[in-house]
Parts: sequence; C-alpha cells; structure tokens
Amino acid sequence: MKDTFLSTRLVEPDLIRLVIFSDRSFEGLAAVLLVDRRQEMPLKASRVNSTSSTMVADFRLPSPLQLGHSYVLLVSGYGESPLDVSEATSFPDFDEKYRYDGDDLGASYRKEGTSFKLWAPLASAVMLKVKRPGESRSSYYRMERLRRGVWSIYCPGDYEKAEYTYLVTNSEVTYNCTDPYAKCSLPNGRRSVVADFRRLYRPDRRNALPRYNEPTEYVIYEASVRDLTSDPDTDIEKKGTYRGLMEPGRRSREGHPVGLDYLASLGISHLQLLPVYDFQTVDELHPEKGYNWGYDPRQYFVPEGSYASDVKDPYNRIEELRDLIITLHQKGIRVVMDVVYNHVYEYISSTFEKTVPNYYFRKRRDGHLANCSYCGDDFASERPMARKLIVDSAKWWIDFYHMDGFRFDLMGIVDSSTLRLISDYAKKKDPSFFLHGEGWNMGSDIPGEKGGTMGNYRELPTYGFFNDSYRETVKRYLAGEEGKKEEFKFSLLGSVIPFAGREAMFLDARQSTNYLECHDNGTYFDFVGHLRPDLDESERLKICLLGLAAPLLSFGVPFIHMGQELGLTKSGHENTYNEGDAFNRMEYRLLEERGFLYNAFRSLISLRRGSKAFRSFDARVIAPLVDFVDVGGALLMSVKSDVELGNFKEIDVFLNASGKEESHLFEKERTCLYKDGTYFPEGEGTLTMARLAPRSLEVYALRKD
Repeated sequence: MKDTFLSTRLVEPDLIRLVIFSDRSFEGLAAVLLVDRRQEMPLKASRVNSTSSTMVADFRLPSPLQLGHSYVLLVSGYGESPLDVSEATSFPDFDEKYRYDGDDLGASYRKEGTSFKLWAPLASAVMLKVKRPGESRSSYYRMERLRRGVWSIYCPGDYEKAEYTYLVTNSEVTYNCTDPYAKCSLPNGRRSVVADFRRLYRPDRRNALPRYNEPTEYVIYEASVRDLTSDPDTDIEKKGTYRGLMEPGRRSREGHPVGLDYLASLGISHLQLLPVYDFQTVDELHPEKGYNWGYDPRQYFVPEGSYASDVKDPYNRIEELRDLIITLHQKGIRVVMDVVYNHVYEYISSTFEKTVPNYYFRKRRDGHLANCSYCGDDFASERPMARKLIVDSAKWWIDFYHMDGFRFDLMGIVDSSTLRLISDYAKKKDPSFFLHGEGWNMGSDIPGEKGGTMGNYRELPTYGFFNDSYRETVKRYLAGEEGKKEEFKFSLLGSVIPFAGREAMFLDARQSTNYLECHDNGTYFDFVGHLRPDLDESERLKICLLGLAAPLLSFGVPFIHMGQELGLTKSGHENTYNEGDAFNRMEYRLLEERGFLYNAFRSLISLRRGSKAFRSFDARVIAPLVDFVDVGGALLMSVKSDVELGNFKEIDVFLNASGKEESHLFEKERTCLYKDGTYFPEGEGTLTMARLAPRSLEVYALRKD
C-alpha cells in the first residue's frame, strides 16, 4: 500500500508490538495472528498510541509465544506483516531454554550415512541443500526441529565431499547459510563440505619435541605462512603456501637456508603463526591479487584456503596444514595459533547472524552493536552458545591439528570464563600448552563478566599477556633514552618485582610476554631510524642487536617477530595488514649482509637455555638473584646463584645503550660467556676489567671455586 509501512516485533515473550506509518486513518484496527499459515488467532490491542501518521499498538498474548513457528500479523485494512522474533534472544530465559550441550553440531560423517545438525532456535523452518560428488543438481531436504532449537536430518548413503548449505527461515526471511560448525569448505566459503575426518586424521608423534616445564623456557617466533615463503629470491616452489613451508633444503639466491630449514636453524621453541583459520578478504582462488594478515575471521573451524596449493580440492587445505604442523614438530618446533575470537569481519553477512539473528554479537547498553576492536563487530563470547562455539573451535584445533598454543587477538574483548574453559581443556591435554594474548582494555562492556585484560591477570593465572609497558620502555631505552633506565630494570625483572615506583604487573614472570616488535608494530629497525635519525645504519643495527638480547636476557617469556633478527624494514610503515608482500615478506638476502644479527640471536638463545636462572619466574626467587650496578651510561645486571647457573655462581650482563665506551672493574676474575655474537658455554678467557664499546653487550661469568 502506497505510503504505508508496517513493522511487527515480539518485544516480550507474550507481547507483540505493531508499528504503522501511514497517512490513512487508524480507526477500526483489527488484527489476526496467522500461525504456520494455517491457524488464525484473533488479537485485541491492549494499548494503542497514535499521531497523525504513526500508530503503535501492543497485543498481549494469552501465553508466551512458542518459537519455531511461522508468524504473520494480518491487519485489517493494511495487509500482512511478518512477526520479527529476533528480540527473543534477549529475553531473560532464552539461554536457559535453548542452550545445547551436545557435541554433534555440524556434519557428522559415516560411510553409511551423515547426520546434519544446526542450532537455530528462532527459525520456523530449515532445509538442507546438498549436492553429492557427480551430481549435477542439489537436493533439498526438510530438517526436523528437535529440543533446544536444534534442527536435524540424517541422510543415508555416502556423502563424503558433498557440498551443502542450510536454508534458514527466520521471521519469514530465508537465507542460504553455510554451516557455522563446518570444518571443510569450498573456496571463499561458498559452501560447506562433508569430510571424513577419521580418514584425514594423522597421529602426531611428538618424540622430537623437547620437554618444557614452564613458559619461561620458551622462545616464541612470530611469522605468517605467506611471509615466510613468498620471497622471490628463494627456490621455494610453492611460495606463499603451507606446502612451501614444508619444503626441505630450500635456499636463498646467496645459498642461505630459507623457510623450514631457516626456522629449524634458529633454535626457537615455538613458531607463532598469524591466522591460519579461514579469513575473508583474500580471494582464495586468486591469492596473488590480494594480501591480508587474516584478522577478519569467517569460518572458525576451517583452515585458510589461500595458503593451500590446490584450494579447489576441499581436503587439500586440511591435509597441508595438518602436515605442516607435524613437520614442524619433527623439527622440534611447537606451533602457536593466532586466534581471533573477539570479532568477525562483518556481522550482517556472517552465517552467525543469518542462522540466529541478534544472538552472536555483543551490544552496548544503549542497544548499539559493540565494535571495541575497531576491526569488526564484537563476538558475544559470554553467551552460552557463542562460548560453546569458541570452545569447540579451540578443541578442534588442539585435537585434530595438534596445536601447541593459542595467541588471542584483543583478548580483553573475550570474557574470562570462556578463556578459562579453553585453558582447562588445553592444559589437561598438554600441561605445556601455551596461552597468551593482547590484554588491552578496549572499553568493552561484557555483561556479567570480566574480560581477558591485563588488569584481570589474577583470574587468568595460566595466561600470559603481551607486555606493552616492557615494549615501550625497552625499545626507547636501548635507542638512547637514558631517563628510562630505572623502568628498564623493572622490565628486565619480568615486571613482577616492585621497583622504581612501579607495582608488580603479574602474578609471576610467566605472565609477561616480553617483546619489542610484533606484526602490527613498525619494525624495531624502522623505529630506531625514526627516533634516532642522527645514527647511520651500522649504529641502528647495533641497537637492533640489543633489542634481540633484551627479551632473551629478561625474566619472562621472550617473543621475537619474524625478521627482527635481520633488522627487517617495512620502509617506515606500521600496520601493513593489507599492504602486500613487498612490505611484509621475509627478505632472506639480508642474511648475507646482516648475518651477525642472525648469529647473535642464535647465540643468545643458547645462552638463555644454558643459564637456568634466567628462566626463573617467581618474584620471590628472582629478587635475591639479581643486582644492578649503574656503570656510567651502561648497566650491569648480575645474576647470582649457587645452583641455577651450572659451573658458574654469577653471570654478569653488561649492556651499554649509550654512545660512549664504558668500563667496569670486577672484584674477582671473570670469564666471557658472550661477545661479538658468539656464545661460549664453558667461558672464554679471563679478565677483571671489562671495557664495553658503545651500543654493545657482553656477558661474563664467575666460576665456582
């Protein structure tokens, strides 16, 4: 009807509100609720308000409306209006009524038949649209509504690699949806795919993995699958792919190891991969046409297809990521997966909003959608079925892919209860499973919950936090800001011992991820160039070496970003999330001219591993171990222990961030453990007077009597 608009919404379990915008008269209003297009229920308005062009009428029902049916309001003289039931997700008893605890959502394959289950409690109808291999047309099957809003169908016969979607009707609107629990997919998430995961599963023989007792024994190295393998000056065949990162024996043009062999040469304990779940903004069929780090989630159970060597085969991405992790384990390297459970790329087009409108995304108190990440709409992790999906996803990556840790993007937006559930499961499977994340307080308002912020560290004792105070203090002090020296000492102590007016930031040093650079910062080489334009390249690289040393000689968990050990540059760019390979890829040619940084990094890892005291984490243990001595513009950190330092009873880290030579006279003779990028496990030579060049580091030891 011209110039007339009707909107009908369920606003309380037993209250329907009709809004009419019209230039017609509102006299003689009569309405009937049509149920499933068959049964008519006459309604009488309990309240009516109107102006010259607007009328609002409330209809009180005799009992709460039962979800799962089709409802249309027939308004005499105005026509029909579908009843929008999406507000039901905010009713007080919704989660109690519809929470589903089963572990069978998604497609459960057996050769004799496949079960499909979807949680869609608002839906009045759900159909399965499915096409088996070799079939030219899709078949449609009506699904049955079970208890707690789960829709189900069992399809006899072999459905392996069948493509499927769900046709979900909510409030009289039908959407074609992929499966929120899909674990296999066509390119770009067009359709979900049934997979035989019993056939795809491979046991992970972890014999090659070193044993670790505490996170302070780890050295975390962050990189992207694509960035590690896309350098054109290497002989990696499958560049930018999981397969490319598995290729052994690959070399740069100058003959240096690249890819897998390069990682194995570093001595790291963990490779932290930027997102390898399915993300949205790279065309998986044409990955060369786009670039993205992957912080725009689409499917939480499916590997990213742009890293697959044959994305048209739905099994290929699964097999290659699975094999990559097993290959890294065989090299003694554990894998940390970067997970983004705080937001999705876009809520309105997501399968979550299409299957259960108004449920999966957090709202502020004023009713507006929350976007505290500034990257997309916040996922409502505190809601039981959103929490279940997150936890089920985490379990899948642990159980099927054998992940060894998670790094949580913007962890402060995820509620603490969800994080604890993930930790409980992961730690039971593997006590050494590593959990850390960005604990920034982004202003998120999580109903009834605390977020995974750094300020909430006491409630998350198994989680580490990216220590941004460490980052800002250390990178500036090493670049020459002398006034940061006292805060630098606090940082070296793991930020857990009150010092220089600072209070302890964590329960212990296991919660402090110590870093100067990660993917979304500018590189430290570029930072130093910006802060110290007076220095030439060789002096900047000396500071970069100190930047490698600091996390490895601090108490806490050392974290290094790819290329930091080569002074990699992004040409002054910082957040290069979509700026392409030229700004983000590893440049292995730098091994030729900056190999001293690479060698120093490896030596410093060996030094840390050879000195148990540096891996201490309890403040009560660290405090009596460490003394500081200011030596002009330099700093001497002495670590003393009769039991934690092997053949030595004291290790002295002499670090000079100043622009002039400094010297120190020891009371007793020392031997050198580290100098000019070389680690001497048993000590080299003797001295009592140490002379330290500008912007350099040496480490000495006092032998046991």
